[in-house]
Amino acid sequence: MANRQREDNHIAERVYGYLAEDEDARVCKDIPDEACSEQPTAFILHLWSLTLTKLGDSLVSARLVLPWMLSVAGAPAFFISMLVPLRESLSLLPQLFVAQRMREKPVRKWFWVVGSLGQAAALVLIVCGLIMLNSGAFSALAFGWWTIAWLVVFSLARGICSVASKDVLGKTISKTRRGRLTGLAATTAGFMTLATATLILFAPDVEGSLILFIGLFSAAAVLWLLAAISYARIPEVPGATSGGGNAITEALQSLRLLWEDKQFGQFVLTRALLVSSAFSIPYIVVLIQRQTDGVLTGLGGLLLASGLAGMLAGRFWGKWSDSASHQVMAAAAFMASAVMALTLLVNWANAEWLGLSLVGGGLIFLAAVAHHGARVGRKTYLVDMATQENRAQYTAVSNTVIGALLLLGMLLGILDELFGTAMVLVLLIAVGVIAGVRALTLPNVTAD
Repeated sequence: MANRQREDNHIAERVYGYLAEDEDARVCKDIPDEACSEQPTAFILHLWSLTLTKLGDSLVSARLVLPWMLSVAGAPAFFISMLVPLRESLSLLPQLFVAQRMREKPVRKWFWVVGSLGQAAALVLIVCGLIMLNSGAFSALAFGWWTIAWLVVFSLARGICSVASKDVLGKTISKTRRGRLTGLAATTAGFMTLATATLILFAPDVEGSLILFIGLFSAAAVLWLLAAISYARIPEVPGATSGGGNAITEALQSLRLLWEDKQFGQFVLTRALLVSSAFSIPYIVVLIQRQTDGVLTGLGGLLLASGLAGMLAGRFWGKWSDSASHQVMAAAAFMASAVMALTLLVNWANAEWLGLSLVGGGLIFLAAVAHHGARVGRKTYLVDMATQENRAQYTAVSNTVIGALLLLGMLLGILDELFGTAMVLVLLIAVGVIAGVRALTLPNVTAD
């Protein structure tokens, strides 16, 4: 048994040395000394867990797959307008309260495991709804409410994982290695998404059927279950437990960090502006859909563009983040604004060009690359800026503020109705440029 353990550790160190480009596996900045020897194993288990959940995210995307499914099911349109705000905000808003309870526990990985199992259970129940809809036991209206109800559960469970993941990552993976871990996960998941999209494209008779969605959601549930099993094996050392208390009182006190901790407050403001990269993608798709013949906007085509972006961009953004994550946020913001501007230019010059696969697909790909950069950069910056004692608190405060902002993002729909999609993109371009400028003024926390 001991020989097998040593052999497994040796394999883990070799794989880690290749993936993290850390030949001696002894770069141990900003983690406990006792966690250093376990870092290769922790890195691989983190990578596998993140890859599984990122692939699952692409299979049940609230921006793409969920609205497509509800449309096929014949659910009323107002359900579709609820998806992204509920999915994004409910996974962020409760985190400030969850973090207070998490800080009372010296080992936090079990919060992530429970959250992952909760997401798997919610997806299984959505599959049950699909089966009942397919059998005629559910009406389209009932199925819409059923999906929204379990999306709420899914999002709340995801919020628990979000707080725990950054805290555990900061305790087990060294600074200068965290960005490439996130980037590698995005790259690997992107490759898997690419394979899934290819299967859908080569089976056009399946696309749009309820059977396809039963398969996608069932596969995603299995992915979150496997991720929970993997994450439970991460060798996490006990951490500080100070700062616990009444959840509501402590949460309200934590909000003071926004103005008392100047560096943190500046980061949260920059991150808030960075949401322009996420908001832009659905509106770019709207302009493309008006001109396309349907091939590009097919489920397989959009998954293909998203998967390709993650596969090619993830590692690049991750490695850059490990040296200057504030520059990655700036570059991603400027790139997102440039893609939106290019979309408007093409739409003004000859809108029919957006219907060409190379043009429309290229714009979606570039927008997804920028969004990946914004996510990798701001996650790495937050983890590197925080300490073991305040990382969960920083994460929760930041995510709560962004969650509230995402709910306000529904106002963009009113702007779209009154002035058109082009005006929404003009506003988002301005916000993206401001985000890029502000990101460049942030200090380089990786170098600390």
